This record gives sequence, C-alpha cells and structure tokens, in this order.
Amino acid sequence: MPGPLAHRLIHLIAHRGNARDYPENTMPALESAIDLGVRFIEFDVQLSADGVPVVIHDNDLARTTGIAGSIFEYSAQELIAIGAGEPERFHDRFAGVQIPLLSEVVDFLAERREITAFVEIKRASLRHFGHEVVVPKILEVLKPVRSRCVVISFDLPALNMAREQTGASIGWVLSEYDGHSRLKFEALKPEFLFCDKDKLPRDAGRLWRGPWRWAVYEVEDIELALSLAGRGVDFIESMAIAPMIEAFRNSAQRSAKRSDTTP
Repeated sequence: MPGPLAHRLIHLIAHRGNARDYPENTMPALESAIDLGVRFIEFDVQLSADGVPVVIHDNDLARTTGIAGSIFEYSAQELIAIGAGEPERFHDRFAGVQIPLLSEVVDFLAERREITAFVEIKRASLRHFGHEVVVPKILEVLKPVRSRCVVISFDLPALNMAREQTGASIGWVLSEYDGHSRLKFEALKPEFLFCDKDKLPRDAGRLWRGPWRWAVYEVEDIELALSLAGRGVDFIESMAIAPMIEAFRNSAQRSAKRSDTTP
C-alpha cells in the first residue's frame, strides 16, 4: 500500500540551516541547506546591545561561541567579530565563522528568489528591549525580502504586531498542544502553526484543521515524517537536512517501484 507521501506533498524546512553539519544559524549552514536543494529555511533573530538584528538562537553566547556573556552586552560590530563556530561541537573546524547580521542574510536571500524563510523573533530580545523596539527593527531589515518571509515566534503579541504593521505572513510556535492554545490560534488564524514533535498527542489522530499549515520539528526519522504527513502536517523541520533528503528520495523511489509492479 502506498505511504502517506504518495497522497500528500510534504516540505522540508532547514532548521537553523544545515545545522547538523555546520554551525547553526550561520551563513555556511544556510548556504549548505540551499545547495542541498532545500527551498525552506528557518533561522532565529535577536538584537545586539545597540539594537541591531543578528542571527543567533541563544541570548547566552557560551554554547555557540564559547564566549561568556550575553548578546545584550555586545554591540553588533563586537558580535560579528566573535566566532560562532560552536567550538564544543566542531572544535576549531569553523573557527572563522561569524555571527551573521540579519542584513547579511537578507542580502543572501535577495539573490535566491526561490527560497522562503521562516524568521523567528526570540522572546529573550522581546523581554529585554520590548516589542515596540524589536518587531519594527526586524521588519525593517526584512523589507527587501519580506514577501518571501514568514515571521514566527512563541510570542503572540509580536506576531500580532508584525501582521498589523506590514501584513506579513505569521506562524505561531506552540508552547503546548492543548485546548487553551487552540482557542488562541483559532482567534489569531496564523498562516502557519509550528509544534515540537514531542508535544503532539500520541494517538496518531489528525491534527486540528484550520486555515493554517502545520510544521513539526525536530524530525530526523523518515517514518515519523511520513506518519506526520498522514496526520495533516505540511512541513517537516529538521537540522539533519542531508539524511532527511536522502531518506525522502529513497522513500519516493520505493513508492515508484511499488507502483510500477502493482497491477
């Protein structure tokens, strides 16, 4: 019997770029994902001490740079001089890789019109600077490629502000898959809903339907991806881009062979 992929197209989002093989949220990670054929990428944005949007997940620098301190203690120029090569994971292999400015990523995306970017506004920056500072600054930098960006966040007020100010497509990242969240997103009606795979109910039933499209992370297993497709998921988000592409390719080939041999 054909698997769910035979009936439903599912897309792959590169979570922080090709973050299994390169330092996350860096230009090499984003470039590698696109070179592998991915057409949807996700990355995170925070603000530096002087209010410049930079592409990084943690506000604490230690994990990705090996440097103590917070991004809120450094100017943008100071941050881009700090290596973001994840020394604990890669040692000195990517010693020259830097924290990108959001403007640098926008310039990169401007030349790649086939790419859609999911841009996550991090709550740490929203708490530190306030929504009225963070959201407009990020939206302004995104302006040249905004039509190909989806603003995502755990933070509902940030998403409301992004939609009201620019009409941007938005995606809510769920903290919990529960009735309380359902009331909120049915009122918001975002274009996308993101959810951690481990927060989904395990009964294998179809996910809540609505005008949104589902994206589930962090998926690194083809069987899980196919199962989620059968439950109504449109996008699989993963850091393991190369293995997932290969697994999807092999699955498609197996399905094609079964179709050729079925009377």
